[in-house]
Amino acid sequence: MQPLDTLSFILQHPLGRQHPVATLRRFARWQILSRFREEVIIDWIEGATLGARRGMTGATGNIYCGIHEFAEMAFLLHLLRPGDLFLDIGANVGSYTILASKVCGSRSIAFEPDPLSASSLRRNIALNTIEHLVKVEEFALGARSGEVAFTVGCDTMNRVASAEDQNSQLVKIKRLDDIPEVNSAVYAKLDVEGFEDEVIMGGINLLSSPNLIAIQCESHGETATAVLNDNGFEEFFYDPFSRSLSKQPLSFEPTNTLFVRDPEQVILRVRESPQRTIYESVI
Repeated sequence: MQPLDTLSFILQHPLGRQHPVATLRRFARWQILSRFREEVIIDWIEGATLGARRGMTGATGNIYCGIHEFAEMAFLLHLLRPGDLFLDIGANVGSYTILASKVCGSRSIAFEPDPLSASSLRRNIALNTIEHLVKVEEFALGARSGEVAFTVGCDTMNRVASAEDQNSQLVKIKRLDDIPEVNSAVYAKLDVEGFEDEVIMGGINLLSSPNLIAIQCESHGETATAVLNDNGFEEFFYDPFSRSLSKQPLSFEPTNTLFVRDPEQVILRVRESPQRTIYESVI
């Protein structure tokens, strides 16, 4: 992301708009420190820390604004409780995993097949001393088991490789339904750069589990949507300020789609959750 695009993003972000001076100060500090240090460790949210390097676009969005994906990350912070299980599918450097396990006290299984990203993920888990709550799985998920070509060096854009991708490596791929412990999950986040449908088709048993009440998908096709609907999941929009679900789009545009089963239970959970302090803001 170019500097002007980054500035536009952070000043339009719901929390960046509330505190523009502090947000710009964090942006400037990062631009300076990241040029002199290989890794910058940031005091993040409620005792959590985040280790980041230049080029980590998702992580740096968190540094500037508190939570890069506002509605989605706030939903996680409001939904999860100690003892819950969270599935971070496409964990990258672990931003969601840190929020789930360090801030909320939930258990997490973080799936990240790229070795470089997985190394950064493990680093952030260690920085936050949450090794006892997080299990890292270094393989891809899909509709079948075996091996698959996976891109290298694309940070948050790493994905199952296409024929046009020049740099890739073979990684293991498994189905969610081949991993018994996932059936106790309460919430799952899928960010696998267009491979979400394959992951969903490999997790039919998980979708039928009564424990799972919410799924976040970066993208989804008609087949996956039909499968989610057949299992009682409906699309909703979450407003972190009012802690409410809506069937209509909100003023801030989410970058992922939220599917919820049993919205009454979800609303009860998020409204009972404590307030979360994110830099200068409280939500």
